[in-house]
Amino acid sequence: MPHAKIQWTGQSATRRNGAESLTMQIVRRLQEAIESGRLGRDALLPSSRSLARGLGVSRNTVLTAYDELKSRGLIRGQRGAGMRVAAAPGVEWFDLQRVLREAHYPARTLTLLDPDGNPISLNF
Repeated sequence: MPHAKIQWTGQSATRRNGAESLTMQIVRRLQEAIESGRLGRDALLPSSRSLARGLGVSRNTVLTAYDELKSRGLIRGQRGAGMRVAAAPGVEWFDLQRVLREAHYPARTLTLLDPDGNPISLNF
């Protein structure tokens, strides 16, 4: 899957002398893009290095922003493996395997004893 295209609108990508920190500016803009649907579910975000280079900020600033978005449940992934957009807050996605796993399918279990008295479970 290709990287998500992130376009910053306005005069500049980040404002260094604003009341809001650079990290929180990045968090706010990415959160807005995710919640508005401009960045769809499972979209691969740019690497921290490329986003930092594009914005003219420190890589640590981007890593901190990604960590904040991860703690808010907006993105998922691990450093070094890429970050992807998770489902937007309040949006439930249907996952058949999760539904079956949570339903504990199969639902019935019959337990028998073998001649030595050991239990044998049959799931159906």
